[in-house]
Amino acid sequence: MLLKALAIVVYLGVVFWLGFVGWKKTKKSTDYMLAGRQMNPFIMAMSYGATFVSTSAIIGFGGAAGLFGFSLLWLTFLTIFVGVFVAMVFFGKRTRRMGLALDSHTFPELLGRRYGSRFIQQFSGCTIFLFIPVYAAAVLIGICRMLEVSFAGTAIGLPYEAWLIVVTGLIALYVVTGGLRAVMYTDAFQGTLMAVMMGILIYTTYSLLGGVTEAHQALTDMASLMPAKLQQGGMIGWTQGAHFASPIGLTIYTTIVYGVGFGVLAQPQLAVRFMTVPSDRELNRAVLIGGIFILLMTGVAFTVGALSNAVFMQEFGKISIVMAKGNFDKIIPLYIEKIMPPWFTGFFLVAMFAAAMSTMSSQYHVGGTSLARDFFEQFIRFGKGENTMKLNRLGVVVTVCMTLIWAWVLPGSIIARATAFFFGLCAASFLPIYALGLYWKGMTKTGAKVSMVGGFAASMFWLLFVHLKESAAIGLCKALTGLDSLAMAGAKGSWVWLLQWLDPNVVALPVSLVLAVGVSLVTRPMTVRHLQACWARIG
Repeated sequence: MLLKALAIVVYLGVVFWLGFVGWKKTKKSTDYMLAGRQMNPFIMAMSYGATFVSTSAIIGFGGAAGLFGFSLLWLTFLTIFVGVFVAMVFFGKRTRRMGLALDSHTFPELLGRRYGSRFIQQFSGCTIFLFIPVYAAAVLIGICRMLEVSFAGTAIGLPYEAWLIVVTGLIALYVVTGGLRAVMYTDAFQGTLMAVMMGILIYTTYSLLGGVTEAHQALTDMASLMPAKLQQGGMIGWTQGAHFASPIGLTIYTTIVYGVGFGVLAQPQLAVRFMTVPSDRELNRAVLIGGIFILLMTGVAFTVGALSNAVFMQEFGKISIVMAKGNFDKIIPLYIEKIMPPWFTGFFLVAMFAAAMSTMSSQYHVGGTSLARDFFEQFIRFGKGENTMKLNRLGVVVTVCMTLIWAWVLPGSIIARATAFFFGLCAASFLPIYALGLYWKGMTKTGAKVSMVGGFAASMFWLLFVHLKESAAIGLCKALTGLDSLAMAGAKGSWVWLLQWLDPNVVALPVSLVLAVGVSLVTRPMTVRHLQACWARIG
């Protein structure tokens, strides 16, 4: 316990020192919102990766891998190929150049100025501000569950609710004051810690099981131990995955893999990082750094999550979900506490603290600036300089408070689902107008508006009335129709019945794309002068 406490104290000392350095260098709004547009490739790549991968990936999705096995590694492939390579090479460069040409400081502002529309900026800003606290709450839940398990039975064994307040206060302190400079400096440090710990974790796990081949074979041989409920849902085994056309298969491949794997392209807290570097060269160099980092994070978390079944069976005669008493958010924390050597638990706790703080700091920052710059500043003149930074800081405080409330009320085993929800909503609302806005001059203001609102509406409709996990929990569908999901009207086993497990993004994203292209083809194009301004630095 003393080692854990000491490791956290040293870690926090470094974090707050870096936050102080960021605060000292934050003199104007560009520093607060875009880190002065002068970040080097290592800091940018590590900040991007640490923001992308958090306790929601390591604790939440790692725990989900304890149920669903190696099938989640498809998400690792997409996060590297789409989330790093495609994002930085095909989106990052044009985002940086167009953002500079239009003097954009936030993701909603970039969209709004690309289409000359205050409505687009305000709508996207409100969407981000209202829903990113749900995603941030998922991250906060992950680290607080980890702290709850790690310090249980010790002198500082605080209850889960107390950890929520402590962690929130620590992160808010340096985000509110230091802005994006402080966030990115601390992200780079925290990402480095995370990478080292995950490397040790995967090495130790394979060693416990006798090597890579032996570990995978042991897990394959355990297919008969798959719980009956999971088998009925479509699971075959932890290495074999699930039948695609089954409730669990649709959850894995449409919600987790597809929803998150492509949703990353429209994440505002990630897109804004493209605008923090001085040239394309930094983005080129960041691709390799980011790819290796994401592999170490998600690849290790999903592999260890699946293999935890074999290790727990070897040590305790129980599979992971039984060890976690039905809450898969506790699988990774229990694995660290029960299996890993004592010296590692303290350092891993620090790494998870780093994962949570790096992501939440970025979420707080983007939520706060979306509220302040993309909504309030569109209606009220606050002047420039210090007044603008004060407003942004106030927006961050509001976002922090909303996140704390959500973390307090959300149920267990929610981390992976809340993350996938936010990624999917952003993809349906923003991805078509963002991607087409960077590459297609024929995209119109009306097309962008209809696509954004249509994608958002389609996603929310599916969420409220079709996708069972959310529609049943919210209860609106049942109140209006008597069914937890409209898909339940179909015969059991039919394609209509299976729709209740189909992710909203599978429907909403194509709807948004069709609306963007179709409406743009029949509405008035943007003026040549405006397009020249947008493409001034692209060529």
